[in-house]
Amino acid sequence: MNLFLLGASHHSAPVNLRERIDFTRRGVVDGLAELAKLPGLSEAVILSTCNRSEIYAACDDPRLMRETLATFLSTYHDMPESELVPHLYTRTDADVARHLFRVAAGLDSLVVGEPQILGQVKEAFTIASEQNYTGVFLNRLFHWSFGVGKQIRSETGLGEGAVSVSYAAISLARKIFGDLSPLRIFLVGAGEMAELTATHLRSQHVRQIGVANRTASHAATLAARIDGNAVAWENINSELASSDIVVTATGSASPILTRNDIAAAMKNRRNRPLFIIDIGVPRDVDPASGEIEQVFLYNIDDLRSIVKENMARRQAQVDAAELMVDTEVDKFMTWLRSRAAIPTVIALRERFDSIRKA
Repeated sequence: MNLFLLGASHHSAPVNLRERIDFTRRGVVDGLAELAKLPGLSEAVILSTCNRSEIYAACDDPRLMRETLATFLSTYHDMPESELVPHLYTRTDADVARHLFRVAAGLDSLVVGEPQILGQVKEAFTIASEQNYTGVFLNRLFHWSFGVGKQIRSETGLGEGAVSVSYAAISLARKIFGDLSPLRIFLVGAGEMAELTATHLRSQHVRQIGVANRTASHAATLAARIDGNAVAWENINSELASSDIVVTATGSASPILTRNDIAAAMKNRRNRPLFIIDIGVPRDVDPASGEIEQVFLYNIDDLRSIVKENMARRQAQVDAAELMVDTEVDKFMTWLRSRAAIPTVIALRERFDSIRKA
């Protein structure tokens, strides 16, 4: 049995392609159900986040599995295989373990060391295991990755002051505006990413934070938690006109703010600039909105410059973490090779037992 990985991430694919292969649009459980029908695949986990869509599998033939999974991704997400394949990467056995361990530790994240990814890896595994799509190989691989991620965060400086994509967005805002305290902030979305962003913003002592969400109670809950104001969903456009910074993080399958929405808001702003950070995948804001004068629109891929700065600051911690990953990969592969010897050991025992009986 071999381990196999096929995926696309912010390293290999632009945001518009990652949006199209996002499994959360149709549901990870449905994707796993379709995967289970594929020949040659005995175990599967789908890891789908804002920056990656990856399929982890236990299979007999990795070469055949590459073709099978590439065709599956193309068909399932209704896009030409020729358009998708150049952005895909594959891993087998030890490289699968190394990749997952690095992902769980935050070493492969857009912002190195961000803490959310370990929880996302755990959630992906839980969904697959509860649906009985995992077995002895992926169970051991993912549980091992949880330990590696936790160890690296506790024994290196990688987790100290670890930043998330949301924090990187606020860092970008500070570079543009300087002091954020006089500004009015409008947050569209009330999920985990939105709450993290709001927490970082509150630490900057901004003047006001408005929160809107399709579910009004969620907006009210988050607003109360961050000492902000809940905004009715139908009042989004009027809130745009009075805000200085807009952060969107809804996870909507289609844009919630169109170019016309932004253009209408700008008419009432008397030439004041509007800074929009779209950290949703799929994107929440029509990319054409960035063409409007005095509108500064950044999406999740635009955070790469902050990532580079972050990498420079943490390189010593990264090097130590990479050594720990290598050590754990060696240990895991020792276990994996021992599994390959089990059929031989069983056969020998049966042979010896037959000789004993004779």
